[in-house]
Amino acid sequence: MADTTIPRNHAAAGPGTAAARRPGRSPAPGRPRSRATAGSGRLAALLVSPTLLVLTIVVLYPTLMALDESLYGPKGLDPKTGFISSTEPFVGLKNYTDIFTQAGDRFWNAFWNTTFFTVVTVSLETVIGVAMALIMHKAFRGRGLVRASILVPWAIPTAISGLLWKWIFNADGIANVLLGHQVLWTADGFSAKIAVVIADVWKTAPFIGLLVLAGLQLVPKEVYEAARLDGASARQQFWRITLPLVKPALLVAVLFRCLDALRMFDLPYILIGAQKGSVETLSMLAQNEASNVRFGPASAYAVLLFLYVFLIALAFVRLLGADLVPDVGGARKSRPRRAGAARRRVQEVTA
Repeated sequence: MADTTIPRNHAAAGPGTAAARRPGRSPAPGRPRSRATAGSGRLAALLVSPTLLVLTIVVLYPTLMALDESLYGPKGLDPKTGFISSTEPFVGLKNYTDIFTQAGDRFWNAFWNTTFFTVVTVSLETVIGVAMALIMHKAFRGRGLVRASILVPWAIPTAISGLLWKWIFNADGIANVLLGHQVLWTADGFSAKIAVVIADVWKTAPFIGLLVLAGLQLVPKEVYEAARLDGASARQQFWRITLPLVKPALLVAVLFRCLDALRMFDLPYILIGAQKGSVETLSMLAQNEASNVRFGPASAYAVLLFLYVFLIALAFVRLLGADLVPDVGGARKSRPRRAGAARRRVQEVTA
């Protein structure tokens, strides 16, 4: 009687198995791929670790220390014991509740001043900066001198700029001479706000102009030549070509300026002075508390300012961040289509 047992190797390579359908081709092992992925992950972590270390030291550690300090009160008389305390007592969230109750008027005044300076200055700087970039991008005789003169205000330190504008806005300064009547620019009032806006726009508009100019350098000249051949006017070229192509650089510049304006301190402090309600910002409020040895309330103000800046940056990136990389979504959408077409081709060939 014949032996009808089937060998194991022959059964594994039967007609219905994957090995029979793909003769001479072994399944790809998974270990080398996982090792390569782990190796690339370790290399990426090694390359990013210096940046993370610097961010931890410069950003994370001071933020945590400020949050911890905001939970303590100032040294002095302990109301419970009646003795002078040499250590800062733990008060929990009392500093935050005092901000919105006892010091509520001053806090909201500083909050609205900060928001006003941010919205007005960034809006004016964006318009003037784009105009500067268009001027610096034109090819004409003396363009290098114009570029250097436009960038000079941005290169001047803020403290020097504040002193310069303080002389201009003096009672007998050049601003009143040009206007022909007396305006108390450095007094506490709406004129002080206008003085801070003018000085800040003069100093930081070239920053936006510089970043927009870098974006203009990347626009090919053939695009404008084709637009001129199609009969597009200069206004149409600006709205349909220039502005959309420099939009990523412009958004980055506006984001940086918003974050910088939200923490404005040195310019109004030097130009107008401390404890002026018309120009007092959240940074000035925190500095005033710290100068009076009230480090707990000062840290609470600093934490609230940090949260305000963080929320503005997060909203900015969420709403406008997708426009910075418009090709990413298209590339991701095209991958499933390509994969589906490849699968259909494979199915047609195998059929």
